[in-house]
Amino acid sequence: MPFFRSCDCLLCGSPFVPDIGWNTFFLGEAEEEVCRECRKKLVKPEGPLCPLCSRPLNKAGEKYRRGNRCRDCHFWEKSAKFRGVLEKNISLYEYNGFLQEVLYRFKYRGDYKIARAFSRDLKNAVKRLPFDAAVPIPLSEERLYERGFNQAEALIAEAGLEPLHALTRVHSEKQAKKSKTDRILLAGVFQLHPAFGDVKGKTLLLVDDVYTTGSTVRHAARVLKEAGARKILSLTVARS
Repeated sequence: MPFFRSCDCLLCGSPFVPDIGWNTFFLGEAEEEVCRECRKKLVKPEGPLCPLCSRPLNKAGEKYRRGNRCRDCHFWEKSAKFRGVLEKNISLYEYNGFLQEVLYRFKYRGDYKIARAFSRDLKNAVKRLPFDAAVPIPLSEERLYERGFNQAEALIAEAGLEPLHALTRVHSEKQAKKSKTDRILLAGVFQLHPAFGDVKGKTLLLVDDVYTTGSTVRHAARVLKEAGARKILSLTVARS
């Protein structure tokens, strides 16, 4: 009987033989479910990074930088309304063409198992972050019905955590269809959940799939901060 078995890559579907390390035997870690070629295409952000949002500054160009921060974070921190609401965002990967297609399948084609492809890096990330509970960015009831599941909840599950449903969301046009200005001016979309909104004194980790302008996580963070949360961090799969 062969010792190694092949499996199908979660991202491309190609069969491959996963690398078996000591952690698989002795620490009970799951076998790799992403082939080597796809793993290479999941590019991790490399420094220098914006200290607030993890944007690679060396790829942003001078017009998108303001000192050691990106232009968007500079804008947010100039606003008295949003200054300091988000402590830091951590993104697992850069938002390249490959990851864009993967996340499209994940969100809009209902390919739930893709969340497992990020499991190892999600678990490693949450180990390094101090927080009391993970809060998924919520979908409206209409959007949840369309997709069948909340991608942020799936990511929290793959990180080995239980979600705290501290927020609800009012139905709105898809973020991908909004202009950058519309996203930044987004208002009144998130509300505190009447049953799970006791967040006073807690450090919370907001979880979502993509960080673009920072509007979604900051508007959500502001609601939580106004409800008494001590500190808000965010974790996203991709930094656009």
